[in-house]
Parts: sequence; C-alpha cells; structure tokens
Amino acid sequence: MGHVFSLVLNREITDEESAALRGAGCADAVFGTDSLPTNADVTVTKMDFDDTVSPSLAEAIESALEAVKAVPDLTVPGLTVPAVPKAPEADQTVVEGEVVEADSELASVE
Repeated sequence: MGHVFSLVLNREITDEESAALRGAGCADAVFGTDSLPTNADVTVTKMDFDDTVSPSLAEAIESALEAVKAVPDLTVPGLTVPAVPKAPEADQTVVEGEVVEADSELASVE
C-alpha cells in the first residue's frame, strides 16, 4: 500500500478529460462519481489514488494536483486523506498490536 488519498473534482469529466488526466500523471487513479461536498445535488468526478511511486504523501498529492491543471476549467474542491496509524516512538515496541514501553518487562512473546 502506498500513499492513499482522493481528489473530488468540481464537475463530472468526459472520457477525453479522463484520458488527459491519465496522460498527465494520473494513470493509476481510479475514477468514479461522487457529489460535491458543498452541494449534494451536484454530481462530480472523484479520483482515488494509491500511489506507490512518489517518495512522500505530499509529493503524491502535489503531482495529482498538477495533473488536474492539464484540463481547462477543472478544479479540486475536495481532498480526502485517510488517517494513518502513528508509528511507535524509538523507545517503544509493538507486540501483538499493542505499544509496549521499551523498559517494560516482557515475560514471553508468542
């Protein structure tokens, strides 16, 4: 799993615009329909990403936003990034899904 996020576009896009977005760097995006976050009566295009190429989430999002600029009059009124579990700190260990302090005694780990 890579950098996961979704962009909601300001309107539904055509097949030609979808092809332009794919050519501009969104080749792995999954296109679907959704409603505008500010008006549920307006149908828009949603692009779901699972970017395994970009070195960071920020760069993956920036790349997708740049690709959207390839289509005239297309904007991004919505961005969704799912929560990511916090990584354990240097002095902690994860044992069977629970964070354990490094100085804690562990009798046995199965």
